[in-house]
Amino acid sequence: MKYEYFIAKRIIGSKSYKSSVSAPIIKIGIAAIAIGIVVMLVAIATGIGLQQKIRDKAVAFNGHVTISNFDSNVSDESLAPISKNQDFYPAFKELDGISHVQAVATKFGVIRTETDFEGVVFKGIGADFDWRYFKEFLVDGELPDFTGKMNTDVLMSEYIANRLGFKAGDDFQMYFAKDDVNKPPSIIKFTIKGIYKSGFLELDQTYFLGDIKHIQRLNKWEEDQIGHFEVFLEDYSDLDEMGIAIYQNTPSTLNTETVAQKYASIFEWINIFDKNIYGIIGIMIIVAGINMITALLVLILERTQMIGILKALGSNNWSIRKVFLYNAAYLIVLGLFWGNLIGLGLLFLQKKFGLFPLNPEVYYVTEAPVYISFGYVLLLNIGTFLLCLVMLMVPSIVISKISPVKAIRFE
Repeated sequence: MKYEYFIAKRIIGSKSYKSSVSAPIIKIGIAAIAIGIVVMLVAIATGIGLQQKIRDKAVAFNGHVTISNFDSNVSDESLAPISKNQDFYPAFKELDGISHVQAVATKFGVIRTETDFEGVVFKGIGADFDWRYFKEFLVDGELPDFTGKMNTDVLMSEYIANRLGFKAGDDFQMYFAKDDVNKPPSIIKFTIKGIYKSGFLELDQTYFLGDIKHIQRLNKWEEDQIGHFEVFLEDYSDLDEMGIAIYQNTPSTLNTETVAQKYASIFEWINIFDKNIYGIIGIMIIVAGINMITALLVLILERTQMIGILKALGSNNWSIRKVFLYNAAYLIVLGLFWGNLIGLGLLFLQKKFGLFPLNPEVYYVTEAPVYISFGYVLLLNIGTFLLCLVMLMVPSIVISKISPVKAIRFE
């Protein structure tokens, strides 16, 4: 055992260490590290969690990449049909990294009750629709089945259902305008099979899902004609690259749009979270480092006589600095331990019970989402430990300024 580590261990284990003048300052230093870790863990977990949650909700309604007609239509309604007979459908074999392709169509209509009405977009889906996202959103009833003949079951959002006083199992009529304004609208009676709640208010108040065959019949399309394709990727981080690759591998008459391009303002907003996270991490490490510097200086000044004796016995400045750096490392590890215990405890509680709600009109989610990964927790702890230790190298230089003769005569 190195004698520097041995001396540091004896100092930490001594009773005088825990009842000395520096004890309160040491506790403040440990608390600063712990609080800093808690704040950083919460900032990273909720920041990344919120980004992923909002992103996944946007993807659930649009896919990662949308393939549609190359025209001037900017509405939410499918106007000119696209043939399903494409090389990339039902499987995009030309490119790797694509998990699913589905055909959909949309049409605007009005739901009318005896006392109220609501304009919504009817999103027609078929047997190829990927339900993995909406299984998580389902709050009542069950998911409809569109694998067989045309049926009138629909999946409605909780927002629309509450506005119109509907519940799972209820029937309602929906009016669809015809191209000839002189003709009366088409009326279809639907049954609410299930109710979903994504928390993305902008989308919940716009869409409900039903059988695409209704839109094909209303628009007088053939069975193989649809509104657009939605492409799902295996890895979101490849979005920009895959968006370009998909565009290059589709006919010139078709256009592609990534979900980040479609909801540019929302994705620009959630990208700001990264800067906020980096800012919080930087501030917390600086605050924790300054507190540890103060604690180390107090420890050094409190043990000036010991430093003088060690120098008189032949220890060089670096050896004595190592004694106090070992001491400081112990305090940092102690702070990290309590910080991780409290921080991860809070995050797991939030993940399990959703203790902290959020306004969905502002954040697009009903509660603070949490993303926990061993990777970033380990990296954060190692980074905090090393940065604090590097910051403590500077104040430890004070040891070299202490004269053995004056230090031993100190008392």
